[in-house]
Amino acid sequence: QVQLVESGGGLVRAGGSLTVSCAASGRTISTYAMGWFRQAPGKEREFVASISRSGITTYYADSVKGRFTISRDNAKNTVYLRMNSMTPEDTAVYYCAAGPSVERRQAVDFSSWGQGTQVAGSS
Repeated sequence: QVQLVESGGGLVRAGGSLTVSCAASGRTISTYAMGWFRQAPGKEREFVASISRSGITTYYADSVKGRFTISRDNAKNTVYLRMNSMTPEDTAVYYCAAGPSVERRQAVDFSSWGQGTQVAGSS
């Protein structure tokens, strides 16, 4: 099973940008679709974005479409989430996860998870 470690979280002013990373070990991520999820205090974990094994196909939640970009570097065994035009509503713990298919958007479909990285958007 692949092990995932997120990094790069922090405090960002409204309108600012941040990139979080997810480094994998144990197995190559090239055999997985990868996803980013987030969980705000008192809320359920929600889908943010997913990317296919090749990186060609991506999906986004409507709330982040046009602002966030998911990418991957299979050679570095790393997945990224670039967040632009951030708002306080983007405040959450961000998790990366490995799953079977880029079309899956339910957390239950993803088999491996990182510990999360805290992202806070200030007004």
